[in-house]
Amino acid sequence: MLKQGKKAPAFTLPDQEGVVHKLSSYKGQWVLLYFYPKDDTPGCTKEACMIRDSWPKFKKLGIQVFGVSVDSVKKHAKFAEKYELPFTLLADEEKEVVQKYEVWGEKKFMGRTYMGISRVSYLIDPEGKIAKVYEAVKPAEHAQEVLSDLKKLMV
Repeated sequence: MLKQGKKAPAFTLPDQEGVVHKLSSYKGQWVLLYFYPKDDTPGCTKEACMIRDSWPKFKKLGIQVFGVSVDSVKKHAKFAEKYELPFTLLADEEKEVVQKYEVWGEKKFMGRTYMGISRVSYLIDPEGKIAKVYEAVKPAEHAQEVLSDLKKLMV
């Protein structure tokens, strides 16, 4: 896990429409980079829909939201369309960004060990530094937690 205060690693990834995004393009604004295991699974859907339902508040604060997983552009497009997600989903199929942000690793589920993404988010400040690290994110509470922290940090 990366530490608060550290410069956020640069990235260049395609979104659900194939448009390429670079972190450096968002310098000067707040960015929520949230990593999630897989499109259209219960926890990931809950987290995405909670952000969607709070979208007017995120927009009002001017924050750029990126959901990142190793799913394909095509899978992201289906997920975003199915749940009417108004924010950007980034496809890290080569697993470069999940490794840079230290969220890719060994996981255990029902006695099985496998490699996957930990549900971790990074709030990146306008200078490109990590302002807050959210470990072990609770999908149902995450959107409100980020909004609450942003209001405090933006003062």
